[in-house]
Amino acid sequence: MRVILVTGMSGSGKSIALHVLEDAGYAVVDNLPARFLLDVIGDLATRDVKRAAVSIDVRAGIDAVHELPSLLPALRERGHDVQLLFITADNVTLVQRYSETRRRHPLSSQQWRSEPSSDSRGLDESIDEERRLLQPLEGSGYLVDTSRLPAQALRQWVRDFIGQERAALTLSFESFAYKQGVPADADLVFDVRCLPNPFYEPALKPLTGLDAAVIAYLRDIPEVARMVDDIEGFVMRWLPSYAADNRSYLTVAVGCTGGQHRSVYCVEELARRLRAVHPALVRHRALAWMTKHAAV
Repeated sequence: MRVILVTGMSGSGKSIALHVLEDAGYAVVDNLPARFLLDVIGDLATRDVKRAAVSIDVRAGIDAVHELPSLLPALRERGHDVQLLFITADNVTLVQRYSETRRRHPLSSQQWRSEPSSDSRGLDESIDEERRLLQPLEGSGYLVDTSRLPAQALRQWVRDFIGQERAALTLSFESFAYKQGVPADADLVFDVRCLPNPFYEPALKPLTGLDAAVIAYLRDIPEVARMVDDIEGFVMRWLPSYAADNRSYLTVAVGCTGGQHRSVYCVEELARRLRAVHPALVRHRALAWMTKHAAV
């Protein structure tokens, strides 16, 4: 059975991911206590279920988070194809989302405290505590940072993830805008702000690195070609070492000032080249944000 375990920060978009998985035909179990995971997957397997998605996080208790790492190898030993999808977001984004929904954080009540107290946790304190509890899991799964990311973009990223050809190591190329900050899901970060910027060409300013005119402009610049060559060479040189280190996921982030032209072009070009030898996903973080706000 293909099993996708969904975990991460409360308010980061796990429910959206589960809805996508359910729509894709996965048997979905939400908010499962970790101690029941092996039994639930075993029961689904006896009913010939081929794909399952299970969400385990702090809602089921702190013990669920502590137990989850030991359950991953146990599932694999039973012959299941197990992937962990870890969804997160920065504190500013999480606070904003909780303010909009007016829901309580699952760690805000006194029952979750490791030490007795007469007060409930505040939102900031709850988020920090949850991040501390989940930190050991971040490196065990495919990390998706939804900070300033519209829901539709997350839906598409999850669809791409489950539709991607299964490989020993999942490789992702992600463009981003430095003015919005370096994404938390980046393993390798390359800065292409030193390259000529199409933003200052009036005809190219409103376009993106996906448009033919911008592609032609950047492709004709020797410095751009050398930058892409160097990044490609670095990734290709070290990819076998990352795979040999038992990593399942590697995200290569390429950033420029606005995440609109140079980084987008470089990511598309890198993915095009490396797909010849390795399956690769593509994400454009700033473009997704721009599309959302252009529609408002």
